[in-house]
Amino acid sequence: MNVHVPQSGKRLLLSPISMAILALVAGTNVAHAEEAQAAAAPTAEQAAPAEAGKITEVFVTATKRTTSLQKTPVAVTALNAAALDDNHVQTIQDVVNLVPGFSATGQGDHGVITMTLRGIGNDSAKTEYADPEVASFVDGVYSPRPEGATALLFDLDAIEVLRGPQGTLWGRNSTVGAVNMQTVKPEIGSNAGNFELGYGNYSRVGARGAFNIPLSSTAAMRVAVVHEQHDGYVDYQAPVIPSLAAQQAAAAPAIAEWNAKHPLNPVTFKPINENSYIRNGQKYNAQDQSAVRLSFLWQPSADLKWNIAYEHYVDRGTPNMNLLQQQRPGQEFWSALIDTAPNVNRDSNSVRSRVDYQINNDVALAYIAGYSRFNGSSTFDQDGGANPATSFTTVGAPGNAGYQANNTVWSKYKNYSHELEIMSTGKRDVDWLLGLYYANEDNGIRFDIPIMNGTEIGTVSWQGSFIQPKETVDSKAAFGQATWNVSDQWHLTGGFRYTSDKRENIGGLGNGWSNYDTVPQVPVSPSMNPLVPGGNNGFTPYSFNSGSYSGNKLTGLARVTYDIDKNNMVFASVSTGYKSGGLQDGGRPYGAETLTNYEIGSKSTFLGGKVRMNNSAYYSKFKDFQFSAPVTNPDGTRGLATNNAEGATVWGLETEIAAKITPEDRVQFTAAYTHAELKHLIGGSNDYALPACPIVGISTCLDVTGNTMPHAPKFSAQLQYQHSFALADGTLIPRISTHYETSSWLSVFNLGEPDRQKAYNRTDIGLRYDANSKWYFDAFVRNVEDGKIKTSAMNANGPWQAQYLPPRTFGINVGRSF
Repeated sequence: MNVHVPQSGKRLLLSPISMAILALVAGTNVAHAEEAQAAAAPTAEQAAPAEAGKITEVFVTATKRTTSLQKTPVAVTALNAAALDDNHVQTIQDVVNLVPGFSATGQGDHGVITMTLRGIGNDSAKTEYADPEVASFVDGVYSPRPEGATALLFDLDAIEVLRGPQGTLWGRNSTVGAVNMQTVKPEIGSNAGNFELGYGNYSRVGARGAFNIPLSSTAAMRVAVVHEQHDGYVDYQAPVIPSLAAQQAAAAPAIAEWNAKHPLNPVTFKPINENSYIRNGQKYNAQDQSAVRLSFLWQPSADLKWNIAYEHYVDRGTPNMNLLQQQRPGQEFWSALIDTAPNVNRDSNSVRSRVDYQINNDVALAYIAGYSRFNGSSTFDQDGGANPATSFTTVGAPGNAGYQANNTVWSKYKNYSHELEIMSTGKRDVDWLLGLYYANEDNGIRFDIPIMNGTEIGTVSWQGSFIQPKETVDSKAAFGQATWNVSDQWHLTGGFRYTSDKRENIGGLGNGWSNYDTVPQVPVSPSMNPLVPGGNNGFTPYSFNSGSYSGNKLTGLARVTYDIDKNNMVFASVSTGYKSGGLQDGGRPYGAETLTNYEIGSKSTFLGGKVRMNNSAYYSKFKDFQFSAPVTNPDGTRGLATNNAEGATVWGLETEIAAKITPEDRVQFTAAYTHAELKHLIGGSNDYALPACPIVGISTCLDVTGNTMPHAPKFSAQLQYQHSFALADGTLIPRISTHYETSSWLSVFNLGEPDRQKAYNRTDIGLRYDANSKWYFDAFVRNVEDGKIKTSAMNANGPWQAQYLPPRTFGINVGRSF
């Protein structure tokens, strides 16, 4: 099959992974993922055969055991392969609307996604310096850094989103919840496979496929590949260059002031270089990602099974740009004046392993291990053209620099983990599970921030190079949980987890520009080495970040469950979550944060299995909230500060309803009400124009006590409907999904309408045809309204800017299974 890719300045499908995809397509002449996944061995979520008109029974692993969703006393949303496919899920950001109280925010300068659940999250958890409150797992292996959330989701059997503290069983940084993604596993004796090709607007091209290979009567392997690319959404604006006379008039006072202060390093007038602005090449908000996964299963007996997988992921897309909320006259909304070309260069390699051994009829053993290595770099235009230059060294808005880039020169994250679980099996009076856990991280990064007056050929306003060569995390834990089945109806559960964490920063330095008098005024670049002693590079270390932090915590769970009958259950629980403290710039420690959650819930099935309803109500005490933000110190230097705020009070209600109105009509509805109010916090951030701070050591700040937590709309709801039309040669399925939420703040500062996403409605539609001959096509439109939906905001550059969800997109996917 030939695929025409429009010439768009992007590279085509030429990476090794992309070539593997095309080879797979050419060599198989088959496939659709749904059928292969349905044939795959059971993993996190299974579907029991359903009678016509009944909702398929769902199984989950939220309690580290495979249990029916309706018999699992945990607030968990389970998304099977079909749901992920229907909603065109590629990253975590595509999942959030399917889960009550869940949101995800793009962080442009690092090109990552941060998550918020039940009103609690951390937008600064985008490097090794801060940890998330929502933990991510793949096949039960923890993914500690936020880059994991940006990776492509492909060949998945299910995604489970657990709401509320999961510290007892799931461990690290699951303060407010956890996301567990289960990949499709190999199946012994199966030759099943699938492929899919896709095309859409913004020159979107997608290809994915997977096939199962039987190796012997005890072994099998599975190969899965994916590639997704589209052009950037953000067009390049043409610069409006003032006349030479206007430039000279604007520059004259700045030149005179500079030369009076720095007589040994005078500057002279230069005209604005039009070629400094980016007009061609890859645009911001572009996707170019590929991945391949090789999975192996060895099952020598009914009692012993080993699954192991290797995954390689490549990202050559671009970061998401901060757009002006109110564009300059004559400019398109999806455009920006850019002087730093976008770039993302990321590679990760991961190995995940799980061994299951049934010791006897009563006891089973599981060993879960993982290893991941990530390397990356990126460039990002932090100012986003907010203040056009009036000369080479001035802008129209006084007090603003004009040129700022946030560049990750290099980053490297390495982590591995081991988990050993032993548990009871079969029906018994007491179900128990015991486990040991160990994880290690070794992280490093160089992050440069050049800030120039006017343009990149202007004088230095300030610039820094933050070099953290080695930051380590060492985490150990022991945990256990037991459920006493008092009777067929009453069940009492108790659990604990003891965690010991140690973090070290070895040799970390913050280097600031200090030489305005004798060295050339040029932006910091990867070729400069700010650490060369006595070097003529203009930098001096000002933040010595070496230090260590140690802490430990006992977290727990108590729960009572009552089965009213076989179709209805209620539960009540008290659970605690914990996130380790750590180190900030200057080697200063900050403390751990904790959350105590009180929850009641119900799970019910009505009308002979046609309707399923799950509800929960919770009240959370969030203490010692780790508030992280980039700040400017009183001496003009910059850094990332983390302080423990008093916390927040959070409570809410959630519901999930699924119904088969008829055998051909299916409806799903989710809704959440969230109240998330900050307690005492005086916060500072360079991303916002804040007043002078009365607190020693902070330049600008604001008392945000009593403000609403960001990304926490009071009410949100999702409604999905689909109908199946039986045709002579297949089935036609139109579907519609619409999401509504009330207004929500985008930062803790609650700075008015520009810092708020107003109430909105976002609709997706699709039309799928499944042929009896196992091929299909799926046409879709996402964001039908073409709404401009903000996920974050800032006004550090003067005018308000924001990150946005993608504009309207549409396309078609065609595939086949065998």
